[in-house]
Amino acid sequence: MAFQTYSLFVLSIIMISFGHVENSLNLLQLQNDIDKLKADFNSSHSDVADGGPIFTEKLSSWTERNEKRIILSQIISMYLKMLENTDRSKAHVRNLSEELHTLKESLSDGSKKIEDLKDLTKLQMSDLKIQRKAVNELFSVLQKLGDTSSSPKRKRSQFQRLCKC
Repeated sequence: MAFQTYSLFVLSIIMISFGHVENSLNLLQLQNDIDKLKADFNSSHSDVADGGPIFTEKLSSWTERNEKRIILSQIISMYLKMLENTDRSKAHVRNLSEELHTLKESLSDGSKKIEDLKDLTKLQMSDLKIQRKAVNELFSVLQKLGDTSSSPKRKRSQFQRLCKC
């Protein structure tokens, strides 16, 4: 029961944060749909508690609003992927899918950022051409890092001293 309350709380925070809740009736309908989905998946089975939560724990380390958009975008994608393999003839599955799609659209910039991160992990840093390009971009990357730090003026002046431009 506590998990159900917590899942409604997390979903309501997500929806309120991104302006998708018109009234509490919508949340009550979502909770009802989630309860039906839990029954479909037999989520009261004892193994559900094994290993702790899979999504809610990860949300706690993402504190900035833009950061949260990135992780929430990925989490919503995972739910949508899960629902693709469920019985779409059930109204509660369709309702949840529609709501998740709406949320996903509002987080589209987060999806793009996730793809950027995935693309970075695919770079072959042992490739000489990639290394050359990376070296050519190094100063610009360091400048951007300096621009995003807590004291950008100080960092920029340090970079200007380092640069023999």
